[in-house]
Amino acid sequence: MLNLAVFVSGKGSNFHSILRAISAGEINAEVKLLVSDKKYCGAFDIAEQNGIDKISVSEISKSGFITYKELFDLLHELQINLIVLAGFLQKIPVEIVSAYSYKIINIHPALLPAFGGKGMYGINVHKAVFESTAKVSGATVHFVDNDYDKGRIIAQQAVDVSYAEDPEDIAAEVLQVEHKLLPFVIKKFSENKIVFENGRVKVLL
Repeated sequence: MLNLAVFVSGKGSNFHSILRAISAGEINAEVKLLVSDKKYCGAFDIAEQNGIDKISVSEISKSGFITYKELFDLLHELQINLIVLAGFLQKIPVEIVSAYSYKIINIHPALLPAFGGKGMYGINVHKAVFESTAKVSGATVHFVDNDYDKGRIIAQQAVDVSYAEDPEDIAAEVLQVEHKLLPFVIKKFSENKIVFENGRVKVLL
């Protein structure tokens, strides 16, 4: 069984999609911890409803938060196998990335390597896609390294956005894809079906 830590900054709809898949028996995993860079976010309510421990993390020591050093120790204590960034807006410290090499994944709301990089998150991504007049967008799940959105791509799913009248239309379509793609990838991790072959990441059937 995978022991998951899920990192969020917002409402937690991707977090909720993971919990639904686990509850349905689709993923052999347990979310041990919800982590946010906020003192409160909507995902905390979902964690409380499901009896999942939640914490807030900060680079500096302040009331209501733990430091990344303390978080690192907690992840080790909980025997976390996979860290899932599901709408987490802060860069993960190098020490954690190194310790959890190829055990941290992120969901990005576009088809990387396009529309990625620093500052490209949330509606900013969808605005860029809309303004580019791209006809296709989608979601990408990738490994996390020390550069924004540069880690090896695990899985992608495209969606037609040619009809979109504004960035919000694109956001709504892509979010539906995210809710399917992220649980799918976690499921494959739980089945040991994410492998490296000829320098590429391959998802086994």
